[in-house]
Amino acid sequence: MIIQVIGVSGCGKTTIAKKLSVDLGLPFYDADDFHPQANIDKMRSGKPLNDQDRESWLETLSKNLVEWEKQGGAILACSALKEKYRKILAKGLNNCYWVFLSGSYDLIFDRMRKRKDHYMSEEMLRSQFEALEVPEYGIHVDIDKTPEEIVEIIKSSL
Repeated sequence: MIIQVIGVSGCGKTTIAKKLSVDLGLPFYDADDFHPQANIDKMRSGKPLNDQDRESWLETLSKNLVEWEKQGGAILACSALKEKYRKILAKGLNNCYWVFLSGSYDLIFDRMRKRKDHYMSEEMLRSQFEALEVPEYGIHVDIDKTPEEIVEIIKSSL
């Protein structure tokens, strides 16, 4: 089983995916760890990534997801903002679940201001909301709940 926890930066993907990983006994991966250095440098300079920047990153993730599924499954925290990205991330998978974490711009920006050492700027968050194509499938959970409540909702929906 592959579970992809998706949404804009600051919505809690990593927190939720890590808790879900512990509860379900599946390895956790953060898609940000697979970005090439050029992408990281671009984001740190306050510039949003474009589709060309994401292309090799998404292909790398796709290949890894197929391998992780063969090894028994995994949980991935990834923005996966557009449907075309999600198609790449689902390619070759047999048992893939999507968990979309939703929240308002104001709530997420407020949370991000409290984080230390994160490269996401207000402008970049706004660009993520503009690029976001909310999936019409999967498990949708509003982030106005505690992480524990969100994980319970996800587990009961799988």
